[in-house]
Amino acid sequence: MNHPFLDPAQSIQVVGMRRVRNHFYLLSILLLLSGALFAQNRRDILSYTDANGNLKKIQNASDLAMKRREVQARIMDVTGPLPNMKGLAPPKAIFLDSLHTEKFTRYLVHLQSFDNEIVPLLLYVPHKIPKGKKIPAVLALHGTGEKGKYLVDSSAAGPNRATATELAHRGYIVIAPDYPSFGELSKHDFAKDRFKSGMMQAVFNNMRCIDYLQSRPDVDGNKIGAIGHSLGGHTAMFLGAFDERVKIIVASCGWTQFEYYDAGAKVTQQHGGKLGPWAQDRYMPYVREKFGLDPARMPFNFDEIIATFAPRYFFSNSPVNDSNFNSQGIREGEKSARKIYDLLGVGERLEVHYPVAEHDFPLTVKTKSYAKMDKVLKGKSQ
Repeated sequence: MNHPFLDPAQSIQVVGMRRVRNHFYLLSILLLLSGALFAQNRRDILSYTDANGNLKKIQNASDLAMKRREVQARIMDVTGPLPNMKGLAPPKAIFLDSLHTEKFTRYLVHLQSFDNEIVPLLLYVPHKIPKGKKIPAVLALHGTGEKGKYLVDSSAAGPNRATATELAHRGYIVIAPDYPSFGELSKHDFAKDRFKSGMMQAVFNNMRCIDYLQSRPDVDGNKIGAIGHSLGGHTAMFLGAFDERVKIIVASCGWTQFEYYDAGAKVTQQHGGKLGPWAQDRYMPYVREKFGLDPARMPFNFDEIIATFAPRYFFSNSPVNDSNFNSQGIREGEKSARKIYDLLGVGERLEVHYPVAEHDFPLTVKTKSYAKMDKVLKGKSQ
């Protein structure tokens, strides 16, 4: 029997904005009431606010879609809006260099994502793809570091970080883009771009990478995943929140609930507060400018991001000794997000591992994540 929440024919409903009379007193009352509903809805992951401003429990696929749109809107209150993606032609790929290996060719590519905008990336294409066959593809997103995209390539990656090279060896077409301000984008000027945050620019760039993948005759556009460590981990999560073409999201050391986030005393002092690192231009400056580095004022949290994935697959590597992403906050976030997955009857699609490790992607857990990706994208049993 098909589960009612998994009906693909259900369309996503967009919550319309209500008109409010230009009466200051009435407007104030409405804002107070809506703020109370907003705060209550943040606490109850199984509820959403309908078009009339009423708080309701999720009961069907349409309600779930409303919840997803609502969370996306609250994320954009911090990241700024996602540009209109409709009508964009597949981006042009300019091939600049190549490296031939035994199992794949790695290309250096500049993707023309928008007018006067490029996404520098590494593209890995396995050899001997049968003519006419389409294979799965993965975005491998790098962590913090000057080398950018090469941080997921075996030529420059540290231990347990060469996800792009390893997935290419496993037979995936892989794209590894630079995050704004790293790699070839190291001189990016956030004050002059058209985005309100580096994170939303990364979401747009990565969505354009998926547009390119889907335009390739050798890619199965219905079998695309994303994986990342640290910065790459939460970048994969933000991408998954906005792009349902990503069928499995793998995040290593990339998240905890905001109220548990702690980058350490030295980093906290450097950035002016515990959420200070999140407020850098390359991430989400509105965390400071609009929400005062206060976790209680943040309009979304990571359990809600995970809720937007359902019923898709989410795999999290969350070491118990990670000094940035507190594991207790992850356990709280998992417990909350699991309510959505359990409601849908797909609890096994939310998988969180807690290895005894520091800020790392241990080989044992990474191997399990690859096996999960094989199951989801290739249909292989674990």
